[in-house]
Amino acid sequence: MPTPRAPLFNRLIPQSLYVRVGLVLACVFFLLPFYWMANSALKSTAELSTFPPTLLPQSLRFENFVNAVNYIPFGTFLLNSVILTAGISIGAAISNPLIAYGFSRIKWPGRDFVFGIVMATIFLPFPVLIVALFDIFAKLHWIDTFLPMIVPAFFGSPFFIFLMRQFYLALPGEISEAARIDGANEFQVFLFIILPLAKPAVAAVVIFAAVQAWGEFLAPLLYLSDETKYPLSIGLQFYRQSHDVAYNLLMAASTLIVLPIVALFIAFQRFFIQGVTAGSVKG
Repeated sequence: MPTPRAPLFNRLIPQSLYVRVGLVLACVFFLLPFYWMANSALKSTAELSTFPPTLLPQSLRFENFVNAVNYIPFGTFLLNSVILTAGISIGAAISNPLIAYGFSRIKWPGRDFVFGIVMATIFLPFPVLIVALFDIFAKLHWIDTFLPMIVPAFFGSPFFIFLMRQFYLALPGEISEAARIDGANEFQVFLFIILPLAKPAVAAVVIFAAVQAWGEFLAPLLYLSDETKYPLSIGLQFYRQSHDVAYNLLMAASTLIVLPIVALFIAFQRFFIQGVTAGSVKG
């Protein structure tokens, strides 16, 4: 029986072309908000109010970035964001690889059951826990400090634990066994053998944690009352306190806030992709 031939249209246009066109359209869709933000940041207030809006600024107003920085205590908010992001990222880099190692490379009674409970907490959104967490941190006298946001990072995150565990499971068990035969204890196996191999996964965890911490809004709004301790994510509201909102300055400040995260991802893109995809196929 002869094999049916593919339609002429499918034979003339390779399947890879559909994939490339789809990727280009997806990139345009996701980059459009960033383009509009940067475009608005370079316009004057009068040009922003024109309709229909212009696709490119009539004149580039780079002074908007200087005015945006001077409009609010930008340096103070930036320092607070850096402190929060650094503390949370360090906590995530220390706790999650260690916890995931216990759930993947060490056998102990009830391990899978406890891991299932940890994974179940993913379905508990932060707003559900607000009252309980606030009460705990208030009794510890941590309100109006960075501690309620930084300290929990040192106890692990379910998603990050899962990501690290999948990476560990993809590593051959013979590596750990050889180290134990040579006299290494369990912590030495983790620190000197497994952890160096898990650098891509750790980098992915750090990037995820940094992005989440840099843009965190609800937790600082809940725990901080002193305006001098606000991060940039909260500081943006000062552009909207008056009836006359300076949207060009708001967009300029938003562009400055986004740039560090974009630079972080570009710098560690290779490790990020390796860390996310390495545990998808067990070798």
